[in-house]
Amino acid sequence: QVQLVESGGGLVQPVGSLRLSCTASGTFFNINDGAWYRQTPGKERDLVAQITSGGSTKYVDSVKGHCTISRDNAKNTAYLQMNSLKPEDTAVYYCYQEIMPCPETTGVYKFYDYWGQGTQVTVSS
Repeated sequence: QVQLVESGGGLVQPVGSLRLSCTASGTFFNINDGAWYRQTPGKERDLVAQITSGGSTKYVDSVKGHCTISRDNAKNTAYLQMNSLKPEDTAVYYCYQEIMPCPETTGVYKFYDYWGQGTQVTVSS
């Protein structure tokens, strides 16, 4: 069974830094594109950054210049490095990846959407 396990959230002071990690576990054949989203109470989950299987990246305007998305394919892990954090960055952060489970298990070559469990990031003095 494929799972995404997140880590790295916590409480940080303004202008501090955090690195979130998201590791895929289980038995799978391939990982395609990935992304990080964030959500605050009462609001929808919003995209923060995207990364393709080839490493191309995109960011929403509000995080450009102080967040970096990356991936280590050998470790099946995606990262979100956040610097110069602001109180408005406070949210639950979710990782997302398109993963193909082993075709021997599913019977098809198909990517499915997987989400991490979410990790709280709180920026406060």
